[in-house]
Amino acid sequence: MTTDIEKKTSNKTPKQKLLSVLKTVLLYGIVFLAVYTAINWWRQPVMPASPQLQLTDYQGQPVDLAAMSADKPALVYFWGTWCPICSMTSPTIDKLAASNDYPVVTIAIKSGSDQELDSYLNENNFSFTTVNDQDGNIFADWQGQVTPSYVVLKDGEMTQGLTGIQPLWSLKLRLWLSDNF
Repeated sequence: MTTDIEKKTSNKTPKQKLLSVLKTVLLYGIVFLAVYTAINWWRQPVMPASPQLQLTDYQGQPVDLAAMSADKPALVYFWGTWCPICSMTSPTIDKLAASNDYPVVTIAIKSGSDQELDSYLNENNFSFTTVNDQDGNIFADWQGQVTPSYVVLKDGEMTQGLTGIQPLWSLKLRLWLSDNF
């Protein structure tokens, strides 16, 4: 005894079956993107009312985020040496910083002493500018919830915030959008 559903699906041509599968995949893809976007928006850092934009990197050099973002948008990357996802995203950030297309500053959250951070950066051949947020206070001021997190600053103001794995093209696109719109 066959059911009505079995009769309907068995009468479909291969083209109809393919279209049905594609519709289902598209629907699930749209739902996934909507949920992912909502979660990303909820978890993104939030610019403090009085942000600390004058920082000092782990080597004692001054870092002025407002000045860095005056000509072009700057990317601020919150990460940790202890974060497994950050170990996948940090090479992308290093490539972006090395390209010199946009200023990049990274903030290492609770990643040990300056010497431990220096060792980690050298072991991984990272040359990006890094502020050592040993106690996590800077990240807390930005209401950061997860690592990695990113902030795009233009003229000292946050234009975008995001979290998670971001490919290089996505970061470049976001910086370009902040620069042009």
